[in-house]
Amino acid sequence: MIVKEFRVILPLTVEEYQVAQLYSVAEASKNETGGGEGIEVLKNEPFDNYPLLGDKYSSGQYTYKIYHLKSKVPSFIRLLAPEGSLEIHEEAWNAYPYCRTIISNPGYMKEGFYITIESLHAHDDGESENNPGFMKKKFVICIESFHADDLGTVENAHRLSGDKLKLREVVTVDIANDPVKSCDYKPDEDPTKFKSAKTGRGPLQGPQWWKKCDPVMTCYKLVTCEFRWFGLQSRIENIIHDVERRLFTNFHRQVFCWMDRWHGLTMDDIRRLEDKTKEELDQQREIGDVRGTKGE
Repeated sequence: MIVKEFRVILPLTVEEYQVAQLYSVAEASKNETGGGEGIEVLKNEPFDNYPLLGDKYSSGQYTYKIYHLKSKVPSFIRLLAPEGSLEIHEEAWNAYPYCRTIISNPGYMKEGFYITIESLHAHDDGESENNPGFMKKKFVICIESFHADDLGTVENAHRLSGDKLKLREVVTVDIANDPVKSCDYKPDEDPTKFKSAKTGRGPLQGPQWWKKCDPVMTCYKLVTCEFRWFGLQSRIENIIHDVERRLFTNFHRQVFCWMDRWHGLTMDDIRRLEDKTKEELDQQREIGDVRGTKGE
């Protein structure tokens, strides 16, 4: 199991980020949907009495999405998975400023391997790694996000203990200076060039630009990845973490560079936008060309 905590520093307040993140998720979803692939929103509704982060948070907004994928996964994964099985299911409990997201693939892999998620901390059910049935309950990606008005200096924002704290690797994501793939780069989504007309913030230039910013906040994104398949575990877990870092970097570049689109919106505006986006996604998946981030 690989555990990484990605710390994404942004020139926003925590209150601003709640709107910014939800707006950007809706817009990015449209950019990733088309040609038979993309995102299907099944549920988007309030939840209550669901304890999170040691019972500190228990209510918020629940979403359940399916990501229909083919071109968006690494090529060797496409070789392992039969036609029609490349669906990623995402459940998220957004009790802002904390959010938990669980990602799974409830389909079948070749040779009858079954991938499911029943528990983040599933116990070994007696199957050995040489037994083709050992895939049961052995695939999970959990993304826990905590948002704070600071410079990324909280040492244990997710209250980890024991072995998980020992496993954790901290990675700082610099949206201005970290390299992005040429296929991901867009001049109008470059934080080193963008200046907000509404707030005057930006461009973000120089090393540790966040020390010169006011306001500033950090997204503490803890990614726990466990994929048990003899001979492939380490490779796939590392690929998943690389993909998550790529997604976090590109997404938060957009969050900042789209500031003049979302700044001033209310949560009521966001809920209306989400309802409209769901309708658009349902239409877009059936038409046009594949859009957005591609696998390799």
